[in-house]
Amino acid sequence: MNFFSRLFRSNPKLQPIDLSVLGTDMHSHLIPGIDDGSKSLEDTMAMLKKFSDLGYKKVITTPHIMSDYYRNTPEIIRGGLATVREEIKKQGLAIELEAAAEYYLDYSMLDLIASNQLLTFGDNYILVELSFSQEQPGVKELLFELITEGYKPILAHVERYPYYNNQWKLIDEYHERGVLLQLNINSLSGHYGPMVKRMAEQLIDRDWIDVIGSDCHHMAHLDMIDAMRSNAHLHKIVNKTDLLNKTL
Repeated sequence: MNFFSRLFRSNPKLQPIDLSVLGTDMHSHLIPGIDDGSKSLEDTMAMLKKFSDLGYKKVITTPHIMSDYYRNTPEIIRGGLATVREEIKKQGLAIELEAAAEYYLDYSMLDLIASNQLLTFGDNYILVELSFSQEQPGVKELLFELITEGYKPILAHVERYPYYNNQWKLIDEYHERGVLLQLNINSLSGHYGPMVKRMAEQLIDRDWIDVIGSDCHHMAHLDMIDAMRSNAHLHKIVNKTDLLNKTL
């Protein structure tokens, strides 16, 4: 093959990856009517059927908990979980559903930690998120407090915070502190914009991502995942041997 043939040859098309290798999705919003996710039980069941069709065996859904907006409690979330599980059983759907939460790191977090009622999953993992406008004051102190209390924080969709774009030293500080990093699958599709897409690809290339999630709020999110199963970076991260999804 001469120089020009190599220069202009197209990249080989990857076969759509079988997402059953992941086993578990650990970031979604499927409890009906309690945050900005599913609007109804019917919507929830349609999404769970799509998760099953994609190969997932378990979904750990994570409703928002925000003191000023989504004032969900463990009781609210567990009540919604029971309702959905009952419908799963009624319809005979072969998928396991658990629930935790996506905690916004705001001023109320210290009180929640003190209450010892935080919703976790797996080996005491807890999903946390930041503001999309700027890093909140005291974030690193809150994360240290969580770790001190025996929790294992996972920072949700790290690629989406604009103030961390290409700020590799700042992101590496999280790993150094014992914080795990989660990436949204649809960031690789360009759904959140080209800057987020590039950041997601770079994080995967640096092998800094510990776990991936759908961050599913509605059916369109799952349809996008289905449509991009030939994406090279999705193949790369799904085939990571120590990806946390595979042990949840």
